[in-house]
Amino acid sequence: MNKLFCADNSREIQEDIIGSATNYQTYILIECPTPWVYEAFESKWVPDNLRTLIEDVNRAQLPIRFLLIANDESHKVQETTLLIYQQQQGLSQGYRKQEFKLPNIEQVAGIVSKWLAGMSVDYEIESSITRDILICTHGSHDQCCARYGNPFYFYSQNTIADLQLNHIRIWKSSHFGGHRFAPTAIDFPQGRYYGILDQDTLKSILTHTGDIQCLHKVYRGWGILPNPLQILERELMLRLGWDWFNYQITGKIIEKSLDNHTIIGELSFEQPDGTLYTYHAKLIKDDVKTQTVKVSCHATKETVCLKYAISNLWLVAKKVATYS
Repeated sequence: MNKLFCADNSREIQEDIIGSATNYQTYILIECPTPWVYEAFESKWVPDNLRTLIEDVNRAQLPIRFLLIANDESHKVQETTLLIYQQQQGLSQGYRKQEFKLPNIEQVAGIVSKWLAGMSVDYEIESSITRDILICTHGSHDQCCARYGNPFYFYSQNTIADLQLNHIRIWKSSHFGGHRFAPTAIDFPQGRYYGILDQDTLKSILTHTGDIQCLHKVYRGWGILPNPLQILERELMLRLGWDWFNYQITGKIIEKSLDNHTIIGELSFEQPDGTLYTYHAKLIKDDVKTQTVKVSCHATKETVCLKYAISNLWLVAKKVATYS
């Protein structure tokens, strides 16, 4: 019996990966040494109080994603990094970071509980790090993240060092979805998702240089936008170039058909000079790109992954900034 590698299958059928970024208001990233088991928070270094907190948050259906992160130092250091990324409302560039250095992982649950309650929290630090790149290496959850994610993490460390990007950190991460697009990554604080990555494309993403068309194949979408709108954002990004990453952006679905096959979406962006553009788009089901796939290596059934095409895109408003 042939062992299915879901990432190989996805590449063979040339699945378009746009629209696969997941949408959470908050990401809580907890440094925890590997190895991690299939359900990451069942791993041996995760304390019971943290498991209980996560169960409570999940039961309350709060839009919060907990992930474990680690780097090559995580086994050695006598402290635990806690990162909280909170989505900004309205026009924004993504998420706001708060970073904490805790004496040990047992204190994470208490700090996060206070933070969730809106109370003041100790151990917060100022950091010179401006970007955190998470690479899924969670091989016990899906073998493709071991097969593709682990080597990619290793080479990415070298890429960061070669480019002397001291303000960027690379982390191993527990599963955040889309393992059939391995190696897959999230780029914080913006919260953009990427997949099928290689080191040349990573360099372009890190430095916002090179031919932006390389993102057409590797961009999974932006986690602050509803999934169908992620294709609209990619289209505008590819048209407007790397400057797009400096814009404040917001988007919403205006209307959709009952079967979700037709959607009217709105995306607004503000350039650094204050000029505000609003676009509308009609998105329709793409019959060619909508495919039936096994979404993970151990999936027993295939899943229909609905993809959209832009059938119409038009500018509805342009507001030039006025300075008194």
